[in-house]
Amino acid sequence: MGWVGDTVDSIKSIQIRQALSQAVSLGLIVTSALIIWKGLMLMTGSESPVVVVLSESMEPGFARGDILFLHMSKDPIRAGEIVVFNVDVHERKDTGEDYVLTKGDNNSDDDRILYAPGQRWLQKHHIMGRAAGFLPYVGWVTIIMTEKPIIKYIIIGALGLLVITSKD
Repeated sequence: MGWVGDTVDSIKSIQIRQALSQAVSLGLIVTSALIIWKGLMLMTGSESPVVVVLSESMEPGFARGDILFLHMSKDPIRAGEIVVFNVDVHERKDTGEDYVLTKGDNNSDDDRILYAPGQRWLQKHHIMGRAAGFLPYVGWVTIIMTEKPIIKYIIIGALGLLVITSKD
């Protein structure tokens, strides 16, 4: 019958108890991942403690596909620090904070084009975190799955079939 036939027979032979067990296991894995993420957020003080570099703007320091580990502290942001920012679309009132202007090492101009329309500076509430470390090239997995969604669906489908057909 072949691989496809064996897979279909395996799916048909799943018992209710086994299916529930697999669903609970999957739920525990997802819950564990969320708990770890929230724990990292609390430990680092950053709303996004791990990010992927999506462009070449920070080369040669960080290449596209590098993973950055972020932290956030109450210390003022100094010139030369590597920060990751998220610009709110909504206007905020002046909080008396210092203003920050960012520029990628590989860019000839500053990053104002990435800010919200009419915004000329970043304030501390725009900063998601400061780079504390990096892991080179590991983020390419995320970039490939974002740019080529079919690969993401193939991987998710294959993992789903693996879970459904496992006999443990």
